[in-house]
Parts: sequence; C-alpha cells; structure tokens
Amino acid sequence: MDPSHRHAVIEAATLIVVKVGTRVLTTSAGLLDDRRIEALCRQFDTLLAAGREIVLVSSGAVGAGMGRLGLASRPQELAHLQAVAAIGQSCLVEAYERALRSRGRHAAQVLLVADDLRQRTRYLNIRNTLRALVDYGAVPIINENDTVSVEELRSSFGDNDRLAAQVATLVGAPLLVLLSDVDGLFDRHPAEPGARLLPEITAVDAAVEGLARDRLGGVSKGGMASKIAAARIVTEAGGHCLIASGRDDHVLERIIRGEPVGTMFLGRPTTMPARKRWLGWSADARGVLLVDDGARRALADHGRSLLAAGVVEVEGEFAVGDIVAVAGSDRRPFARGLVNYPADELRRIAGLKTEAIASVLGYCPYDEVVHRDNLAVINREAATI
Repeated sequence: MDPSHRHAVIEAATLIVVKVGTRVLTTSAGLLDDRRIEALCRQFDTLLAAGREIVLVSSGAVGAGMGRLGLASRPQELAHLQAVAAIGQSCLVEAYERALRSRGRHAAQVLLVADDLRQRTRYLNIRNTLRALVDYGAVPIINENDTVSVEELRSSFGDNDRLAAQVATLVGAPLLVLLSDVDGLFDRHPAEPGARLLPEITAVDAAVEGLARDRLGGVSKGGMASKIAAARIVTEAGGHCLIASGRDDHVLERIIRGEPVGTMFLGRPTTMPARKRWLGWSADARGVLLVDDGARRALADHGRSLLAAGVVEVEGEFAVGDIVAVAGSDRRPFARGLVNYPADELRRIAGLKTEAIASVLGYCPYDEVVHRDNLAVINREAATI
C-alpha cells in the first residue's frame, strides 16, 4: 500500500471503532490480563488526547468470568455460560474503568442484543447514545448482552467481529480496527514457512475468504473468517478495516502514525448513507427475491430500482414495507431493500412488465418492487456476473 494512501486513510479517521478479542485480553490460563487492559487504555488516552474518538467493542466477559471463578473450561449449559458472562462482564468493565479513570477518563458499559440494531427506533437511540458518550469524552465499552439473551452466546450477531462491524456502520466510523492474536491476514497459515503478511486488500472476494485459517476452541469464538466477514461489511459501507496484533502494546499509536501495521482492507470510494447501512446489515430480512442477470446488473452496476419484470422467484412471507434480500441465480444475496408489494401479490406479478401489473392485481400502487432509494448493495462480488 502506498504509505501516503494509508496515511490519508488514518488521518481521515477521527472516529475509530476498536475491537479486541478474547485471546488478546486473557492469559493462557483464561484470566483477564490486567496488563493488557492497561496498555490498551494508555493508547486510548493517547488517541483521545490527539483529537480522536474511540468506541470499543470488547470480548473477554466469559474468559474473565472463568478466571474469577477458577474454571478450567468454558461451560456448555446456557444458564451456566450466562452466569459466567455476568460475573466476567463486571470484572471486564471494572478493569477498563480503573485504567481509564487513572487518566481522568471514563468507561461506559453498553450491552446489546441483535434486536437492538434490527429495530430502526432502537438503532437510532443507540447511535445517539454512543455519540453522546463520545461527546462526553468517555470510551463506550460494547459487548453482546450475553447474560439475558437466549441466542447471543451461540450467537445472533455471530461473534464480536460482526458486532464491531455493525457498530462501525451504526456510528459511521471511517475505520474499524480488529485487534487479534495475529499480525494480520497472511497468504497462507502464519505458522507455515514463507508465510507473507498481506499489507492491503482492495476487495473482499472468494480468494480472500479462502485465506482464512480459523483456530476455534478454548474461550474464543472468533477467527480469521469472521474478521474477513466483518471487513466485508465495513468496506461495502464505505469504511476501512484494519486487522492487527493486539499483543503489540503500542499498536494503536503505530496505526495513527501511519506505520505499515497489519492488513488494511480498503472500502468503497463513497460512504453509504446511514439509512442504507441499517437496511444492509442491521435490519431483519423477511424474504428473498431471486432476480435475473439483467436486474442484477441494473441494481448493482447502474443504481436502478428493481422492477417486477426482473423478479424470477419469491421466497418467504412478507408485507409491504418489510425488508427483503435480493439474490441472483447463484442464490447469494447481493442487496437488501424495502419491498413495495406483499409476497402473495409479488408472486403473481413476478416477471411481468410494469404496465401489466394493474391487469393482474386490479391496481398498480408502485412501478418499482424495490425503489433504488430504499435499496442497499451489500456484496459487490455476488453482484458481479
């Protein structure tokens, strides 16, 4: 990557979402690593003093709880797992608050479940709260609300990498930094001889996804595959994503100096509008519209609306105003949007020209099945024929 380009990306990132993983925050014994928390908070203080704003998505609650309780392995029963998370969450936030308070700053705990971001009103309320916390100079510490939800630990967001990506799109952060136990994305498994760190990724495609080498197990749910998936979300929305080692006690300071740290995933040239970011990644899709190749090109390449003539098949049950995914012949969703027709009516008019809709339904309330203003393209690779 051209150093001047990386420098420009970093300079523009006044608001940074940082995600730190369990393997970074805990010792090999599963205990919360207070020294690592201290190093992170020292760096947050440096970034805040330099005029940056920080939102943190932190793993580690279950690991911290296991350490506090002296458990050697992650509980399997949901209630016990939630209890361990509850104990660990207080330990985790207490550690951040202690390290930040010594520098005249504060941590603010924010616990989320997937429904908080799916519902538009709650989504906006969370965004406003996070912005207010940042205005106060606090560091929001975000995690899934593992202690009260039935699915999160298994998990509705999928993992904290995806949660971090959704938070980045929520607040419109130009940069998401994923701090892991590896230095970035390599062209093969990092342990293999000759493995080379990839400094820049211009597009997240199948070849890039194939480079993931997960090491699932222990107290961590994440892996390189989830980080690449998070990078796809952020870059499709117009932000940038950087994967780097959280075990470097100066990694954030090095990043803001523009040093060639980790792997930078470059985003679209333009930032997706806030409402389309919600449509694309946070709201629930109630159904799927399979479209022909002509419609796929019209939507993805030319920013057109989806017409009934381009719809090949309708899956699911939905009402007017619900969100649907749009997929091509390979059945891979490449867009999402607000639909203007209920599922039963859309099945009747699929494949028809607009002027024929009234003769079938008795009326034609909309020319478009999904208007371009209410549609977000979320996967450029799946949209490419």
